[in-house]
Amino acid sequence: MSSELTEGKVHYTVQDGIGAIVFDRPQARNAMTWGMYDALGAICDRIAADTTLRAVTLRGAGGAAFIAGTDIEQFRGFSGDDGLAYEARIEARISQVEKLPVPTIAIIDGWAVGGGLALAAACDFRIATPGAKFSIPIARTLGNCLSSTNMARLIAGFGVGRAKRMLMLAEAINAAEALACGFLLEVAEADAIDARVAARCASLASHAPKTMYAAKECARRLVANNLPGDEDLIRDCYGSRDFQIGIEAFLAKQKPAWTGT
Repeated sequence: MSSELTEGKVHYTVQDGIGAIVFDRPQARNAMTWGMYDALGAICDRIAADTTLRAVTLRGAGGAAFIAGTDIEQFRGFSGDDGLAYEARIEARISQVEKLPVPTIAIIDGWAVGGGLALAAACDFRIATPGAKFSIPIARTLGNCLSSTNMARLIAGFGVGRAKRMLMLAEAINAAEALACGFLLEVAEADAIDARVAARCASLASHAPKTMYAAKECARRLVANNLPGDEDLIRDCYGSRDFQIGIEAFLAKQKPAWTGT
């Protein structure tokens, strides 16, 4: 995540009934700007209206990261209410991806961090290179928190124990462990991953669209059912002095000195 905020792009192409979304801001490891989130939302609207599609892939440009979260520059001066608005804003985009009527595959080469990991978790399947890593190190870096919906996605994908390791111990999960716990569909070398993704897309394209949609939507509803309220937690973290300390320390590449306030 770069301290020099450049807007970045989100590209969308379609070939033979397979859509491809690419997050293109490699100089900042594809950290998302507000404009990139808005572009993703517009693309999801196009996908939802296209009855010719059979699958969609999502990947980051550059080979170093899928998405390295949201650009930290955008958090300067945040209040607790700003935190609530932010979580609602990115949830709108993540849920758009999660609710797409066709199967989705995240292609992960490098890091999937923070909001990028949440977006990958909202996809139906994930295929990664052996060096891929998954983390949400905010207890060490920023001092904010996850929404209950993103926590539910994380637990559904990794289990409670690994979710706590990522969030409380700030540990990264490697590709081998992510495969073993079922978060990844498969692991493929960088020079073979496109072929593996193409094979999976071809398989999905041959299956009954309504059956697949019913399966993914039912799973989504089960994970999202009766989630607890989280506004108090979000407001407390994003409105804290520690969050501002974390932002400035992160951008200065220093270790934050937490105060607990």
